[in-house]
Amino acid sequence: MTYNFDAEISRKNTHSVKWELLQTDKNPEKAEYTDRFFGENRILPMWVADMDFPSPPPVIEALEARARHGIFGYTYQTDSYYQAVTGWMQKRHGWTVESDWILTTPGVVPAVNMLVQAFVGSGEKVLLQKPVYYPFFSAINNNEAQIANNSLQLDNGRYQMDFADLAEKAADPAVKLAILCNPHNPVGRVWSRDEMQQFGEICLQNDVLVIADEIHGDLIYSGHTFTPFATLSPTFAENSITCTAPSKTFNLAGLHTSNIIIQNKELRSRFQKVLGRNGLFGVNPFGVVAMEAAYNHGEDWLAAVMAYIEGNLRYLEDYIAANIPQINVIRPEGTYLVWLDCRALGLDNLALKRLMLNEAGVYLDEGYIFGREGDGFERINIACPRSVLAEALDRIKNAVA
Repeated sequence: MTYNFDAEISRKNTHSVKWELLQTDKNPEKAEYTDRFFGENRILPMWVADMDFPSPPPVIEALEARARHGIFGYTYQTDSYYQAVTGWMQKRHGWTVESDWILTTPGVVPAVNMLVQAFVGSGEKVLLQKPVYYPFFSAINNNEAQIANNSLQLDNGRYQMDFADLAEKAADPAVKLAILCNPHNPVGRVWSRDEMQQFGEICLQNDVLVIADEIHGDLIYSGHTFTPFATLSPTFAENSITCTAPSKTFNLAGLHTSNIIIQNKELRSRFQKVLGRNGLFGVNPFGVVAMEAAYNHGEDWLAAVMAYIEGNLRYLEDYIAANIPQINVIRPEGTYLVWLDCRALGLDNLALKRLMLNEAGVYLDEGYIFGREGDGFERINIACPRSVLAEALDRIKNAVA
């Protein structure tokens, strides 16, 4: 089937976080509604991680059919739901998952918050690898825990883990959890089996539970292979919890449906109790049908969209190399997010933000929000029509000039 990813589809009046909310210098703690993303002098939003492409046709058809039914009452997970999840994991990743290992949550971020509640006491620590997805920070801080940071190291344009520092940080008896972001957001690394093996062994040796955030695990570029952490060994499977969702893969984030896979029965029971204490049960009636349709019938669309996004990546790399040599592209191995090293521009964080937003009119995620390791960087979302990407890059070129 042929898909038209070049079409620009207006998201005006759709309550879109990406296209209708803006953080400004006037009130940096709060995003405010704006219409500045539309019209002749529009700002181009390329920050939050959702695509500007319609979801796969089978998903849209399934949602339309469900909407026509007209009754949207309490909904539960049927056998077909679990079969869709387990079938996808087996087909895409060679991972045999049993249905009773799966717990549903209304998103991976809520799940991480509740995992901290379940496994980390007040004053205890969660290990992160900054620069990393910033909602992890609030999940830890808001639940009276602390961050232990094992900074990633940028070496010849590619990020690496600092295993000596990891071993030192994990040895702290206050560290109870470690979050392995794979593929990594924002730096785009798809961790190798050897890297994850070392990571997992260090965590095992220090009795640190691994939370594997694999929400971007289906979005992998040519020449790279994604391996679920739990498939590396039975002991890793017993000492880990995997967070997955169809949201990034098929552009379904607003349907709030995620699957948390926990093989260890005791860990699963502890997390179920926290879900109960938070009053969570059932599933979004649209989320369940969308997920089933996506996992059962969306593979062709996924291949096509990743080919298009990979074309966007090549376009971005070629354009920046030819026109904005002060910016260095950290080539991602997965995700549709690209980490841009803008340090050669010689701007502090606020000046860099103002350059991109006020002068270029391009709304990006500022590197510093991912931790101090992100100072001087920007994260750009390239899951958009190429015309939008081209316009954004022209604007950045002119602003830099």
